Amino acid sequence: MAPMPMSSYPKKIKIVEVGPRDGLQNERAQIPTEAKIKFVHGLAKAGLKNIEATSFVHPKAVPQLADAMEVLTALDDLPEDTDVSVLVPNMRGLDRAISAGSKHIAVFTACSESFNQKNIKCGIEESFERITPVIERAKAEGIKIRGYVSTVFGCPYEGDVDPKVALAVTQRLLDLGCYEVSLGDTIGVATPRSVQKAMSVILEGVGPEKLALHFHDTRGTALVNVFLGMQLGIRVFDASAGGLGGCPYAPGAAGNLSTEDLVYFLQGLGVETGVDLEALAEASLTLEQSLDHPLPGRTVATFRDKFCREKQSQA
Repeated sequence: MAPMPMSSYPKKIKIVEVGPRDGLQNERAQIPTEAKIKFVHGLAKAGLKNIEATSFVHPKAVPQLADAMEVLTALDDLPEDTDVSVLVPNMRGLDRAISAGSKHIAVFTACSESFNQKNIKCGIEESFERITPVIERAKAEGIKIRGYVSTVFGCPYEGDVDPKVALAVTQRLLDLGCYEVSLGDTIGVATPRSVQKAMSVILEGVGPEKLALHFHDTRGTALVNVFLGMQLGIRVFDASAGGLGGCPYAPGAAGNLSTEDLVYFLQGLGVETGVDLEALAEASLTLEQSLDHPLPGRTVATFRDKFCREKQSQA
């Protein structure tokens, strides 16, 4: 594939911020509900318009997100153009999400039988038996539905994944009623070559306007994969503020692509994101005070140093 001419870069990219959910779900330290709410408000203030705020999974499965109801109901004062979504695993989760006022949900499965078994204790087909009634009810309630497909570019248990399976799972989610499907590099093994290989098959059956890409930066390849994704026509990318993230059921799944790194990269290409980078870093670093480790994102680290110097000069 020939390099993309500067004039061919997209004018704008949509970022789906997954830090409050995907980013926090694997944290060891128990983060106060108030800190999570403040985090989401800070992300919205920075200009992020699409934020996945929490997950209505069973508290025993993901204890960190046991306060989903409290978090979501505290976000009704966000700007009207902020689209807040929540992850739901089943009908019980949907019931709770609806009672909390959710108007936008995400459902999930994988294109690896082994990962599905580890993650949700069922295979691909059975996962659709759970997802289908959730989507049908959500549609009846007028709720938007986004889909996630994990392990598209590699599985921690099976290795390489057949792109034809990824296409079939993606198409099925779209046919059921998802407006968009996010394709996940769950363990961060994707390289431009493997992304090209998988997407060449997936894009034969699904238009790029129906797809998003969700990269982890385990091996430092997330941004170059984003660059390739843009060349393939993808205009929606998931990212996590500060580089937070990791899946408790995917060994080796380090943090998601850092939103700050993505915004900095896109700004350097002249691509509009609508995000105030400094305000975003401030929201991430405020949350960092509730963690038991520094945020792993590279760009946020430069702001950490900057803010420290400013405080020292004011002392």
